[in-house]
Amino acid sequence: MQQHQRKQWRIPPVDTQMEEKARKHVDQLTKPTGALGDLEELVVRLAGITGQVFSDISKKGVAIFCADHGVTVEGVSAYPAEVTGLMIGNFSRGKAAVNVLAQRFQSEVAVVDVGSRLPKPPEGVLERKVRSGTANMAQGPAMTRQEAEEALQAGADLASSWKGAGLQLTAVGEMGIGNTTSASAVAACLTGKPVRRLIGRGTGLDEEGVRRKGEVITRSLQVNRPDPRDPLDVLTKVGGLELAAMAGFMLEASHLRLPVVLDGLITTAAALAAVRMEPRVRSYLFASHQSAEPGHALLLEALDMRPLISAGMRLGEGSGAVLAFPLFDAAVATAREMATFAELGLE
Repeated sequence: MQQHQRKQWRIPPVDTQMEEKARKHVDQLTKPTGALGDLEELVVRLAGITGQVFSDISKKGVAIFCADHGVTVEGVSAYPAEVTGLMIGNFSRGKAAVNVLAQRFQSEVAVVDVGSRLPKPPEGVLERKVRSGTANMAQGPAMTRQEAEEALQAGADLASSWKGAGLQLTAVGEMGIGNTTSASAVAACLTGKPVRRLIGRGTGLDEEGVRRKGEVITRSLQVNRPDPRDPLDVLTKVGGLELAAMAGFMLEASHLRLPVVLDGLITTAAALAAVRMEPRVRSYLFASHQSAEPGHALLLEALDMRPLISAGMRLGEGSGAVLAFPLFDAAVATAREMATFAELGLE
């Protein structure tokens, strides 16, 4: 099946010649070499993805994939599972943090229900439900492999739709009570790091809650024995429907040369799975911020990615990813609008 995934998503290499053109231009701007730091790297990397020295990224969107988790019955979250459905309603009304930020930065929002327990999602929510929440991964696989594939495809379909609609910069976010537990299990399996180093308070657990969460993740890994060499097996056994959907979105976006901005722990766990399926996906991903969740730093390290922002956030939803959008705009604007030394008469 791993081979099948490689054939399905043919990820093109980035345009290194265009990257070099962009780097030469940035180096000629009226500033010391490298003085704009990460903004310069954004310009160069975007050029390699889009094939343009001055990338047009005016049309942006954030995709929020939502699903419930059976593992919540183990007491791994400070909030009841019903909050997933309530937050989907909040997204649909435009009242969540990510909605406020997306409106501020003129970004489209898509809310995708890939696995909530809601009988019917609110108006405006894209219904791509694979099943009504995962099974309890502490007792067996979270889902079947076919269901994981269907979730991958749901994410891929949105990326394809957005590319067709002319979106030029995308972000991924998620909502699912219990998903820091699933994401931490995926991270533990794919990185080989000890569970205790990966887990944090999530939605606000106390010390006893964190201990219980670690025990549940350890038990889930022992019961299911996911194969770290097969990322889809990992997502199937200890992942979530929204994690699989985000991985599918990243795979298809990369295939279509569409840049994707990551959010926090959960989106980055999905990203590591996608990169393990197709290593070239890494070139199309950007780390927005470093979450306060301990496991996020280890995931970023595994992906060799450096975040743009450190703001102590751990909300999810794609909020940190959207918060980084103005930095992309600033990077492109400085490259396009600043004078070069040649224009000042200096060679």
